[in-house]
Amino acid sequence: MSQTTDAGIATEAPAASLPRAGLILVLLSLAQFMVILDVTVVNVALPAIGQSLHLGREALTWVITAYVTTFGGLLILGGRLADALGRKTAFLAGVGVFTLSSLVAGLATGGPMLLAGRVAQGVGAALLSPAALAVVTTEFTGRDRTRALGVWAAIGGVGAALGVVVGGLLTSGPGWEWAFFVNVPVGILVAATLPRLLPARPRSGAVRLDIPGAVLGVATVALLIFGVVRAGATGFGSAAALVPIGLAVVAGIFFVLVERRSEVPLVPLGLLTGGALPGAVAVMMAATGVLYAAFFLSSIFLQDVRQFSALKTGLILLPIAVAIVGGAHLGGGHIGKFGPHRVAAGGLAITAVGVLGMAWVGPTSSVLLSVGIGFFVAAFGIGATFVTAIGSGVATVDERNAGVASGILNTGHEFGGALGVALVSAVAGGALTGTGPVAAGFDHAYLVLGAIGLLGAIVAALVLPRDLPATGDGRRFLH
Repeated sequence: MSQTTDAGIATEAPAASLPRAGLILVLLSLAQFMVILDVTVVNVALPAIGQSLHLGREALTWVITAYVTTFGGLLILGGRLADALGRKTAFLAGVGVFTLSSLVAGLATGGPMLLAGRVAQGVGAALLSPAALAVVTTEFTGRDRTRALGVWAAIGGVGAALGVVVGGLLTSGPGWEWAFFVNVPVGILVAATLPRLLPARPRSGAVRLDIPGAVLGVATVALLIFGVVRAGATGFGSAAALVPIGLAVVAGIFFVLVERRSEVPLVPLGLLTGGALPGAVAVMMAATGVLYAAFFLSSIFLQDVRQFSALKTGLILLPIAVAIVGGAHLGGGHIGKFGPHRVAAGGLAITAVGVLGMAWVGPTSSVLLSVGIGFFVAAFGIGATFVTAIGSGVATVDERNAGVASGILNTGHEFGGALGVALVSAVAGGALTGTGPVAAGFDHAYLVLGAIGLLGAIVAALVLPRDLPATGDGRRFLH
């Protein structure tokens, strides 16, 4: 059967069997699960890390910021490298860097070594994540691709949900170091198994990279994410937030000017000005912003206000993973019938209903009715939205740009999460630190998330495509 190379060259290769295709999807998803898990699993371990390594509060925030900023800032470049070098090559390089840096972080004897490991983890994640999604969107087509993207969409939410539980279990059990060590056997398994299943695709011509565009692109995204993360801690009006955000705007202007003149742009501007990708990024940002912010608010409320342990908090939030999987499955199965615009709009509307139902939490409110049921409903809608945004944004892009498109969509995922947490931090204010009214602070923050969900539903209905092609440019794995 014919197939298309990473460089767009047609060759012949045998079709993959169902078990082989399923195993490839499992391994790719497992690697992505590590990447997402490492955002939330470390949050729970921070107090133990600070006590063990004698780190203050400011230093501990960098354990999270270093990873999120590096990961988000390099995603687009990582996607372009996947297109240029080959997705298999980029993915395996990312897995190798992520695995080794996880080992370094777990063996850290001080703050500098730990932060170096976290930065390197971000580099590895930025290589493997867009490459893996590009493989999924190009190797699967038709209904097979819809099912594969449903699995992939569920990974993000499930990783975030399980991170709290895994972090609590590891920190209270073998120790905080295992929040990083747990990645090592998974990385070795993926790196040892996947090369035998996924053949390398031949390239033609020399690899060319837009260096000025790469530098400006990385600077733009990294500064923007860093500024938003700092805004969550210091406020949007602080110099710590305004300076990097302002520099990001300046770098972004120069990035556009450079890309318009480049023969081999890092990001073809057509991807950002036409097609379904820009709308899909906006929808992804809304869904991820609500999800991450709701996790952030609920974790603080349950632990600091209701005095639940980290493990009990994780167990209360564990059903959220089930809801995301169910939403992704149901949403993916109805895209063809109702169209991406209706599925995503419906998903975000359901999300809005769920978080609005959480907007009456308090010291004596029912955790089951507010956080439990409300968050479960919201997560179900988010799962349906995730699979629709990915299917609309990446699966319709020309295969030669699948890597960079995946990087752009993943950047929207990371930026949306950071922005959502920053917004609710500003709205909740003193409720998060115990210096302000609890009920009003949390309630207002959840109301903001409900408004984001409703606004996202309107945007999805207007900008997402009415249908998707039955097949794509990629190869079929499942028959």
